[in-house]
Amino acid sequence: MSAGAALLAVFVVAGCTDDPATPASNQTPPTPTVAVPTAAPPAANIKLGPTGPSTAPNCDGVPIPVGTDPQQVIGANPTAKTFCFAKGLHRITHALHPEAGITLASSEGAVLSGSVELTGWQQDQQHWVVRGALPAAYKLKGKCEDEKTNPCQPGEQVFLAGKHLTRVMALDQLKLGTFFGDYKANAVYLADDPTGKDVEMSRTQTAIEAAAPDVTIAGLTIEHFASKPQGGALQVGPGWKVTANEVRWNHAVGIMVIDGDQTVVSGNTVADNGQLGIGQYSSEGVKLTGNLVTRNNTDGFWIADWESGGIKSTRSSGEVSGNDIVANRGIGMWSDIAEFDRRITSNRIRDNAADGIRYEISYQATIEQNVVEGNGFGTGRGSGPSLWDGGGINVNTSSGVTVAGNLVKHNRNGIAIQSRTRGDGPRGKYVLKDIVIEANQVVMDAKTASTGVVENKESPAGDGAIRFSRNSYLIGDKQAERFAYRGQTMTWSQWQAAGFDQDSVSS
Repeated sequence: MSAGAALLAVFVVAGCTDDPATPASNQTPPTPTVAVPTAAPPAANIKLGPTGPSTAPNCDGVPIPVGTDPQQVIGANPTAKTFCFAKGLHRITHALHPEAGITLASSEGAVLSGSVELTGWQQDQQHWVVRGALPAAYKLKGKCEDEKTNPCQPGEQVFLAGKHLTRVMALDQLKLGTFFGDYKANAVYLADDPTGKDVEMSRTQTAIEAAAPDVTIAGLTIEHFASKPQGGALQVGPGWKVTANEVRWNHAVGIMVIDGDQTVVSGNTVADNGQLGIGQYSSEGVKLTGNLVTRNNTDGFWIADWESGGIKSTRSSGEVSGNDIVANRGIGMWSDIAEFDRRITSNRIRDNAADGIRYEISYQATIEQNVVEGNGFGTGRGSGPSLWDGGGINVNTSSGVTVAGNLVKHNRNGIAIQSRTRGDGPRGKYVLKDIVIEANQVVMDAKTASTGVVENKESPAGDGAIRFSRNSYLIGDKQAERFAYRGQTMTWSQWQAAGFDQDSVSS
């Protein structure tokens, strides 16, 4: 048991109540006889095992040698079901379209790259320049943290000796560790001397696109693709199995499931992608399990509120379980817009810049047995300490949501429940109702603002819409205002007097 779990067990088993010297008029209800959680969820004591290509099974099939066009190899073997990429770097110049039922895999350490080599550098005063490598200017989209120059929108990334360089938007901003792409002049500028070093630029947008169902992708490293915002370097379709891959350093989304019902994405390492680790759109019954999703949003997408960070799902359903979602520059796990029958269970969601879990304008979800720790301390526009800015777990204008058995520890806010005016969805108006917050352990230290409910005037939370029950809180000073409801901050006693957590305990 971790130190945090042990501490929680101690304070709950002890049946922490208010000081007996407190005047009777201010005392909270007596220690409840109903069960409250006495141990952290199992996810607190489980570490994610190995992920990525080292865990892939042996690949036995038609070989795809380095330097060949994989699509031609696939086309030349119409009866084959398994194709094995040879060890080495495969430069992909156009998206692959696997046929139904086939496997694209490697057990030898194959790397699929969407980059081109940049050579022929010339010194230009204090800078270095290469010309003719950029594509023609194209329509841009995406919400950036910097909304004045929008550096996150262009897709090409530059890597110097394997190191990702940061884009600047003007030549006079160039410094060591950055690059400037001048699309009008078709020129790429560096401040670093590239002499004798490998310089690559992502150019191809997508490695593999969904053109048929029931495809398996295993054991591949997929990197350096210039994917467009909201687009994936690996685009996944219905019935696909995506397992034991490493998807890294792509401009937008690493793995994107689109219209991919019943797909399984498991055991992958999804790291350092420019916008988001894993995306899911319009896909039912998807399982995202046992993945390491870390350090995504390297290219400056908006941290607080635009699909940056770990995992984002929209208009979909399914299971997100057993993942380690850590240190992403955005939200850890975000369900948004008409999600239904969603299960977010047994994940470790830690140190993400925005909310740990956000469930927004959606229906019917179970969020349980997760460890949600150290989230919400990112800086940037839209970030802040109020419950409107989210929390370890944030439920926003949704219905039928149960949040149970989670350890919510040392986040910017604990559990934030929000009621806003958000319009209608496919299963009725988006409203906050039938929310159950039960049997969670919430640790709010000095850095944590509060737990509670916020609502706008047009959409007040109805009586009985939210139930807090059988939770345990570690809050330190009982007189500190660590809770909030209807525009007021509250002490523990006032929170209970408002009708919440009357069978819960605090210490």
